[in-house]
Amino acid sequence: MISLGRLDRYMMSRELVEDATKRDEGCDSRTAVEVKNGPFSCADESKEEDLKHINLNVNKGELTAIVGIVGSGKSSLLALILGEMHKLSLKVRVCGTTAYVAQHHGFKMGLLKKILFGLPMDRDRYQEVVRVCCLEKDLEMMEFGDQTEIGERGINLSGGQKQRIQLARVVYQNCDIYLLDDVFSAIDAHTLSEIFKVTLH
Repeated sequence: MISLGRLDRYMMSRELVEDATKRDEGCDSRTAVEVKNGPFSCADESKEEDLKHINLNVNKGELTAIVGIVGSGKSSLLALILGEMHKLSLKVRVCGTTAYVAQHHGFKMGLLKKILFGLPMDRDRYQEVVRVCCLEKDLEMMEFGDQTEIGERGINLSGGQKQRIQLARVVYQNCDIYLLDDVFSAIDAHTLSEIFKVTLH
């Protein structure tokens, strides 16, 4: 019964907290992300603090790494920037459009659909994204290339391939701010170096 109660509260909770994050597209300030005076909570009506004493300022053009032990709140910090945490008393401001790669992800669609993710096809941009995310050789080795189905009825991918496809999805979106949650953990050092040089610099 306790588990059913938790599941019911989760299913009935708001997926996106509309007033938790102020979003300004195309603003002129140097700031890309600003978090002031935590705390935050994951639950709708919780008075307990899941994150506290949070103060963060990321300027446009900066690469920022958030490090910490397992369970320290790294993913939760990204969630609050996305507006998926409930603020108890603080200010969050995001200047520009955001793209997000989750730590855990599922694959139940074709490669092409996964990378485009509902966006129209721009062939030149698509080919460039495939190149910078080091997916060209992978696609060449697949019988149906980017039309290959993945998952239950299709092929299985390695952890590194999954992460590079996820990265290609957000790079193709061409957003202002990219939130990457442990997106490089399964990618080998050589490939990671190539991706890092091209996509993040």
